[in-house]
Amino acid sequence: MPVQQICTVVSMEQLDADTWWMVLEVGKLVFKHGLRGGQFLHVKCGDDQLLRRPISVARTQWDEPEDTAALIFEVRGEGTRWLSQRKIGDKLDVLGPLGNGFDVLDGGRYLLVGGGIGVPPLIEYGESPRWSQVAVLGFRTKDKAFPSIVSRFQENCERTYLCTDDGTLGRHGFVDGQMREVLEKDNDFTAILACGPKPMLKNVANVAAEFGIPCQVSMEERMGCGVGACLVCATAMKDGAMKHVCKNGPVFHAEEVDWDA
Repeated sequence: MPVQQICTVVSMEQLDADTWWMVLEVGKLVFKHGLRGGQFLHVKCGDDQLLRRPISVARTQWDEPEDTAALIFEVRGEGTRWLSQRKIGDKLDVLGPLGNGFDVLDGGRYLLVGGGIGVPPLIEYGESPRWSQVAVLGFRTKDKAFPSIVSRFQENCERTYLCTDDGTLGRHGFVDGQMREVLEKDNDFTAILACGPKPMLKNVANVAAEFGIPCQVSMEERMGCGVGACLVCATAMKDGAMKHVCKNGPVFHAEEVDWDA
């Protein structure tokens, strides 16, 4: 059950002109309410914005006197621009936890596949010592592969592969090509966990199916209410049902999504 509360900004780091790393004190949302990476918080962005903004949680931590949650977001409009202007000590009206994170098992082994702003929601899964990980991370260009994010995977995963659309860092190409190359040599994974834009997720799902590996995908959709009451983030399933990304997701099993809808 999500709760509404006032959270305090304890850290603000500007990663580039459009991207920010914000850390909030979130009461006991982690310890008591189970907030974890891959879920999201619905943040009120000033009095002039009617709708809250859904911001994915990159990582969480039990702490005293309050738990903390890291949010990494891009400025894409007036709401997120307002959010990027907050200072340490500012208060935010937050609703959460919302959505479902990835379903993982202690002792498992996971292939993490992230693209662009879909990389941050995988950080907590990439850092955890409770399972083994290999990461494939894709970015538009070298300048978007922020060292403060990439290094967390490199320090904790068995291997971390980087791809860029323009070839300025790592493999020149998309993550599904690198993913296929990894799986041709090593496909001993409990599951694939993927987050990124829908075209990327569709390709990842196809490769996962080809190798017979379960795949969970975190969908990116515009949201209105954040609790499943409106239809803004409804997405089609293969069985003909419509599910809400905010309430039923954002994580789905790849085989249940209608990728051609």
